[in-house]
Amino acid sequence: MFVRINQSATSEQIAAIRSRATEAGLAVYEEPSARGLTLALLGPKGFDEKLGEQIAALPGVNAVARPSRAYRLSSQEFREEPTVVKVRDTVVGGGSLTLMAGPCSIESREQLFEVAAGVAAAGATLLRGGAFKPRSSPYAFQGLGLEGLRLLAEARERTGLPIITEVMEPAQVDMVAEFADVLQIGTRNMQNFSLLNAVGRTRMPVMLKRGLSGTIEEWLLAAEYILAAGNRQVILCERGIRTFETAARNTLDLNAVPILRRLTHLPVIVDPSHATGKRWMVAPMSYAGVAAGADGIMVEVHPKPEEAWSDGEQSLTLPMFSRLAGELRTIHSVVSPLHENPGEALGR
Repeated sequence: MFVRINQSATSEQIAAIRSRATEAGLAVYEEPSARGLTLALLGPKGFDEKLGEQIAALPGVNAVARPSRAYRLSSQEFREEPTVVKVRDTVVGGGSLTLMAGPCSIESREQLFEVAAGVAAAGATLLRGGAFKPRSSPYAFQGLGLEGLRLLAEARERTGLPIITEVMEPAQVDMVAEFADVLQIGTRNMQNFSLLNAVGRTRMPVMLKRGLSGTIEEWLLAAEYILAAGNRQVILCERGIRTFETAARNTLDLNAVPILRRLTHLPVIVDPSHATGKRWMVAPMSYAGVAAGADGIMVEVHPKPEEAWSDGEQSLTLPMFSRLAGELRTIHSVVSPLHENPGEALGR
């Protein structure tokens, strides 16, 4: 249940409300806002009418509400203000434009540093790069592992760009967290609940990619695992879903962007590289994602895509990314005011 606290409530009254919830076996999550404090009292049995009435009668309580959706902490019922995720000296969300760019997989020091310098010069805000690579074939390149993480950390020192990289299993979390600024959960692990709990406990920024066939509700419930573990710094990434269409690698679900802006307070990134699998489609789908209201994009960049060890067909060259970054900043400056109040902007 969601408990709205009176702004005049004392600390003793709030403590009494928390104590009553704890006695009932519920976990308590706090969300302060300009309207006042909201408590989410959550447990496995769902909403208890009798307990709700008891808590509503406690001093300091303004109202008790039953959640209308299966996901709680990621919903706008719990938090209305958009979440802004801080990553070193940059932020994701809050009206900013995030440009995550870098190679699909780290192949060598020279390759990574060339890409890192190039995307930094073009205005990227985060450097992406795969040290551990989940591949469909067990015979494909799986990444450089720990050496790749060390190279990413060195690239960060050279460019100043925070780094985002994928973690694939709970046993890797501590090691990857030692080097990364954002932990990425890939599409194949969207419902790896042990991994979600593990990254939740780190309190580090986490980007959760949508599963290949995951519904939006399933995706938000996966985010709920991270939030429920105590981590408020969650970013969502729409990376295309599997449909009957074969002309592109996947189908980029741009519907998800405005839907998520209505349902959740979490920032949303679009990954047109994995969604399309085609270099020539990355730019137009990036434009569309930002125009639809995404907080940024993630794209793959390689100095020589034709020689890439993975995903070369969808990787941009450095000149292509430089041009795209400038075009996206122009689009964002135009559409950003429209998304602050869509009805007002359209004259409705």
